[in-house]
Amino acid sequence: MGRVTRKPFDIVAFLVAKVPGRRSSNYTTKQIFFSQGGPANSVFYLQTGRAKLTVLSKGGKEATVTLLAAGDFFGEESMAGAGTLRMVTASAITACTVLKIATAEILRVLQAEHKFSTFFLKFIVIRGMRTQADLIDQLFNSCEKRLARTLLLMAEYGEPGAPETLIPPVTQGTLADMIGTTRSRVSFFMNRFRKLGYIHYNGGIRVHKSLLNAVLHDKLPEENASRPKLLDPAPSPARTAKRAKLV
Repeated sequence: MGRVTRKPFDIVAFLVAKVPGRRSSNYTTKQIFFSQGGPANSVFYLQTGRAKLTVLSKGGKEATVTLLAAGDFFGEESMAGAGTLRMVTASAITACTVLKIATAEILRVLQAEHKFSTFFLKFIVIRGMRTQADLIDQLFNSCEKRLARTLLLMAEYGEPGAPETLIPPVTQGTLADMIGTTRSRVSFFMNRFRKLGYIHYNGGIRVHKSLLNAVLHDKLPEENASRPKLLDPAPSPARTAKRAKLV
């Protein structure tokens, strides 16, 4: 009797197939995938679109934890064990297509398919490294540098392939939540980036490579990197005369 040859595991096929334990669904803008405090019983894979993870404090303040792009897994806390609750809320920023994988199904594949377990582990390690980089960025860099880094990450600079220079619509309030500052300061820095030619925005935000070069070579303006400059008003004749009497 001939030996049966096992077909190689196809990661791409696994992440698009609609079979028991895996279901692909379309979501509209602002639609919620899962909510903070809900039961964690599945892992999600973002096939297309952009999404975000937010957290709500006991005082009712909402903060954006991270933004998600196509190719990202999220909701992996469900693999921690039965009874685990969601720590964040996941929702769509743009129209999305998402693969929902039951916890039992993804654990089965991780155990049975070495190729997928390596792929998934690599993603988790990279996400951990980015989380650590986010913490270092928050602790040691100015608001301006944190904003620049966030825009570059959203544009996928540094990722394989050409960057998506036109990032999806995102409010200045969301950017402020992500970098830990106020909306007015984000507005100030965005206007400065635009005047310097680092970005262009008219409905959407287009990130130019010049912003990446400025960050890599530490050429962002150092003066007033953390807050807008308060300019003295232009001298008036009356003010000039008053000063002359004091000399």
